[in-house]
Amino acid sequence: MVQSDAATVDQYLAELPEDRRPVMTAIRDVCRAAMPGFDEVMAYGMPAFERGDDGIAFASQKRYISFYVLRTDVRDAFAERLAGHDMGKGCLRFSRPEKVDLELIRDLAAATAATPGAIC
Repeated sequence: MVQSDAATVDQYLAELPEDRRPVMTAIRDVCRAAMPGFDEVMAYGMPAFERGDDGIAFASQKRYISFYVLRTDVRDAFAERLAGHDMGKGCLRFSRPEKVDLELIRDLAAATAATPGAIC
């Protein structure tokens, strides 16, 4: 699933392959807890948490699970912990569900929520 036509996050999760659904639900739960005041939405065909122009997103891609850290300041603050991970410009990628680091995702989400910032 690269981009979904799901109207809601619940629908998105229901459409996922069985082996991806538990970890994607866990990512959602971690973000919900770490990002009070953010709205849960579907954006660009993936679940996202937004507050104005700020937020994060995550998706089940064909070959990996992605977590989009949309702020450069947050990525820079976590540079040491992100070292060694598969990263794109704003995307943290996990090759398999069991490789998803929920603690890192929680901390990235909490850092995003802690202070306002502009997305990259």
